[in-house]
Amino acid sequence: MRRRAAAALGLLLALPALGGCAVLERARGDWWQLERGPSGQAPDPATTREAVVQVYAARTVGWRGVFAVHTWIAVKPRGAPAFTRYEVIGWGVDRGAPAVRVNRTGPDNHWFGARPTRLVDLRGPRVDALVAKVEAAVAAYPYPASYRTWPGPNSNTFTAWVGRAVPELGLALPPTAIGKDWLPHGDVVGPAPSGTGVQLSLFGLAGVLVSWDEGLELNLFSLVFGVDVKRPALKLPLVGRLGAS
Repeated sequence: MRRRAAAALGLLLALPALGGCAVLERARGDWWQLERGPSGQAPDPATTREAVVQVYAARTVGWRGVFAVHTWIAVKPRGAPAFTRYEVIGWGVDRGAPAVRVNRTGPDNHWFGARPTRLVDLRGPRVDALVAKVEAAVAAYPYPASYRTWPGPNSNTFTAWVGRAVPELGLALPPTAIGKDWLPHGDVVGPAPSGTGVQLSLFGLAGVLVSWDEGLELNLFSLVFGVDVKRPALKLPLVGRLGAS
C-alpha cells in the first residue's frame, strides 16, 4: 500500500517536470517561426450562419509556458463573414501599443506551436445577444493600455473580466490561467469568472474561490491548488487539471 502511494506521489510530482520540459523544448530556437495556423476548431463562417462565441487557452511561450496559459475570445454574429478575436497582449505596450488587440490572428490559431484548448463553444439564435454582451465587456475593460505578466492585469485578467460580465458563458478558466484572479479596481471580493460562485482575492496574489463550475480553489502567489466537484478533478500549478476534462 505504501509503495503504491509513493509511486502515485512520484508520478504526481514528475508530471509538472515533464510538462515543463515539453514547453521549454517548444520555446527553444526561433519560437516565432513555430506553428501559428488554424487548429480546425472554429467553424467556417461561410457555411455556419449562426452566431458563435468561443474561448480558447494555449500554453504561452518560453519559461512562462511552464506556469501559464494565454487565453482569448472569438465571436461571430449571425451571418457575419468572419470571426472577431479579442485578447490582451503585452508586447509593445511599454512603447504605446494598446493592450487589447483585435484580430491579431484567426479565432482558433495555434499559439506559437501550442494547439489551443477550446473552453467555451456556444452557438445558435440566443448567442447573438451574448456576442453583443461580450463586445460591451471588451469595450469596458478597465486596463486597455496596461499589462503586467504577474500577478496581473494580463491576458487572463481580460478573459476573466469578460466572463464575469457575461456569466451566460459559464467560463471556467483553467488553474494555469495566471492573472484570472486579479480583481479590477483593487476589489477584494468579486464573482468567480464563471458567474456561479464568489472569490476573495488580494491583488491576485492570494485568495480563495468557491464556485459550482470551478469548484474550490486556493490561490497562493497566483499558483492555484483546488478540487473540481462538478467534473471531478484535481487542480494543480503547472499541470492544470488532473481528472475529467
